[in-house]
Amino acid sequence: MIATAKIPGHKGELRCYHHDGAYEVWVDHTELMSTRVFGSEEALAELALERLGHRKAPRILIGGLGMGFTLARTLALVSEKAEVDVAEIVPEIVKWNEELFGHCAGHPLKDPRSNLIVRDVRNLIEESPDTYDVILLDVDNGPEGLSRPGNDSLYNKTGLKMIRKALRQDGVLGVWSSDDHAKFNARIRAERFSVELRHVKARRTKGARRAIWTAKRL
Repeated sequence: MIATAKIPGHKGELRCYHHDGAYEVWVDHTELMSTRVFGSEEALAELALERLGHRKAPRILIGGLGMGFTLARTLALVSEKAEVDVAEIVPEIVKWNEELFGHCAGHPLKDPRSNLIVRDVRNLIEESPDTYDVILLDVDNGPEGLSRPGNDSLYNKTGLKMIRKALRQDGVLGVWSSDDHAKFNARIRAERFSVELRHVKARRTKGARRAIWTAKRL
């Protein structure tokens, strides 16, 4: 173990490990992220941007910096005029990206299109009506809060209505989850979105199955 961090609103801690050339971040007994396994995090950006279609200067919000792979893939797929806000609530995650493992994703925070915001993504969404073309949520382990129970409020009925207000017309919400979530699947389909659920492998061609929802605002 090389570093630890407190999680706002949670009694546990994040633990960062480095071994055999890879970095991992764990909470309690669950691995949250790894520099070895990031194919599904890239797929989150790909699937959401595919549904959005071409826009000359999209405004994008990523909830959860993680190890930067979703951000890096987003930047690779959008134009030079795009703006990409990244909300991360744990300052140490930002520090670890800057000092430990940012090179694994190509240091996407250094891209001038990136705008890092160290705060709760839920509060940012609430304060940003009709602002974003795409909102990508890789917060916690999906719709069921693991590292921070307060994250549940992003994925409940009130949270989904708030997200819809923050999206521009025909904007797209992308949600990453470590597993299927029947209640969330039913909940998002009950809102005014056109919803698609896709399953991808954690390592692109192998590994555990991950769930990704893309929901276009109607």
